[in-house]
Amino acid sequence: MSKVTPTLPKGTRDFGPDELRKRNYIFGIIRNVFEKYGFQPLETPVMENLSTLQGKYGEEGDKLLFRILNSGDFLKDVSQENLNYRQSSKVAHQISEKGLRYDLTIPFARYVVQHQHEITFPFKRYQIQPVWRADRPQKGRYREFYQCDADVIGSDSLLNEVELILIYDEVFRKLGLDVTIKINNRKVLRGIAELLGVARFNDFVIAIDKIDKIGYEEVAKFLEENKIVGEKRASVNFDKGNLSYYRDFFYDKDLTVLISEFKAYDNYEGKEGTEELKFIIDKATSIGKLSSSILFDTYLAPLPLIFDQKLARGLDYYTGTIFEVKANNVQMGSIGGGGRYDNLTGVFGLPGVSGVGISFGVERIYDVMEELKLFDNIDLQSNTTRALFINFGGEAETKAFQYLQQLRANDIPAEIYPSSEKMKKQIGYADKKEIPYAIFVGDEELKSGLVQVKDLKSGEQQFYSIEDVIELLSKKLS
Repeated sequence: MSKVTPTLPKGTRDFGPDELRKRNYIFGIIRNVFEKYGFQPLETPVMENLSTLQGKYGEEGDKLLFRILNSGDFLKDVSQENLNYRQSSKVAHQISEKGLRYDLTIPFARYVVQHQHEITFPFKRYQIQPVWRADRPQKGRYREFYQCDADVIGSDSLLNEVELILIYDEVFRKLGLDVTIKINNRKVLRGIAELLGVARFNDFVIAIDKIDKIGYEEVAKFLEENKIVGEKRASVNFDKGNLSYYRDFFYDKDLTVLISEFKAYDNYEGKEGTEELKFIIDKATSIGKLSSSILFDTYLAPLPLIFDQKLARGLDYYTGTIFEVKANNVQMGSIGGGGRYDNLTGVFGLPGVSGVGISFGVERIYDVMEELKLFDNIDLQSNTTRALFINFGGEAETKAFQYLQQLRANDIPAEIYPSSEKMKKQIGYADKKEIPYAIFVGDEELKSGLVQVKDLKSGEQQFYSIEDVIELLSKKLS
């Protein structure tokens, strides 16, 4: 029988102890900041009914859903005609009723509707769980990845957006990442779309979302060739095919200019969107400068927040403010994003409940921190084994095991080598695991009631009482 070399599915990764310590460091900072801002933890199942997931992410998003085959004879209800004529879309609905979650927001909306009489509104929840997308794997893009989400639902106050910006700022400062937080508003995009004579807004958003990737010339060409832009508006000086017009709308326009233009053209939705943005940016900037100096004992650091009218965020459910975070000085896609959704629960039978949320892309954050070597100056060993008891067997093993439990009772991570192997092998084990201390309990130590502690880096070796060992290692951990 030939041996099969095991492999991983494309777009997934294993994480060993060293990698997990780094990831858990990221998770820990994000979780602590979420809870500091009053968010409560939540988890939902890895799978959802496809009826819950489909139609919420746009046509492109639906194509990326991982479907789960029905159990048993999943072809029993499929007609031979559909099979013969390869009616894949019809067959898919018949053989699969569930799918892996695409994100954490739709399951959250489903949860809110199902538990609306049990939760307190506004409901602030955070969720740290993996999601799955049948995307083409590439740098920074995986098929299985973690999202860290924070959402507020049941409030339309723009202060929620301000707090989410401050969360982004605090987390990335604590991680040591230099980032830019981009902000826009779907109402602004709708206003621009109206001025341009856009016929299909969702297609327009998908196209605009690609400006930074393929350039405005290609996007403009795509909009016109696919008839996404209709006839010119009488009030707008727009020559069909004039690429500079698109550029003028998506480059070099600050918020004040856009507000004036929307007022001039009596564009209500665009005007409302720009005024919301002005409130959020002004409030977040004034608070952000103060909080940065308090939190990090530095000068009044400017909040890394900019308005970007090109920002679109392709998901269909966004209705107001939208966010995206980019790491500076690194070639990587967004490492965070989110926005406001005014009626996401409406598709599940609970209309009129507004929410807003953000997400951290942990996989990309991890990759960026690795590339910038930011983990090099972080102590990731504090929760790893601090001392290894050398095993001499017999009575010495029993005594060492008793001492081991005393260390653990004082929250000192420690272990004993499981068998009385040669000293070289036991010390080698400690070296490979980067355990800083070896503790010896042999015949001499049994007689004296003391133990010998060896610093495996310096080679220094000294006798201590077990109480002194606990004090020594506790100080090393503090």
